[in-house]
Amino acid sequence: MTPLLLMPLPVTILIIVLVVLLAAFIAIAIWGSKQQKKAEASQQQMEAAAQPMTMLIIDKKRLKMKESGLPKVVIESTPKYLRRSKIPVVKAKVGPRIMTLMCDDTAFEMLPVKQEVRAMVSGIYIMSVRSLRGPALTMPPKKKQGLLARLRSKAAAAAGKK
Repeated sequence: MTPLLLMPLPVTILIIVLVVLLAAFIAIAIWGSKQQKKAEASQQQMEAAAQPMTMLIIDKKRLKMKESGLPKVVIESTPKYLRRSKIPVVKAKVGPRIMTLMCDDTAFEMLPVKQEVRAMVSGIYIMSVRSLRGPALTMPPKKKQGLLARLRSKAAAAAGKK
């Protein structure tokens, strides 16, 4: 008989579960590193293709992909699991045309509505913004945290001290 079968049943089950969890963890780590490399490569391509544009921000909202008014090709090329999520969408006047653009989350928070800005745009994606006239753009003040968010931040702070 093998040594694994000579052990009591609960110990055998525990060892099998630990081996399966370890294999799953290793697989997720490898998959995650590959995804991170892909994301870095695509980010470098977007930065290389980015160009500055002056635009008047008409409106900004977080909308689902289907409601956003983006081109059909963009919606079809998006993975199915992301189509239901809300994305930051900006309606802006670029030159004589009114365009619907996607936006980076940090740039979306800084965008002033009904003002002209200078933005770095790659295709239909706004990567960063700067003020064209007037004071520099800053992040708006953070909203008051809810109970769960406060508890999470306290737990993270306590874990960081140890």
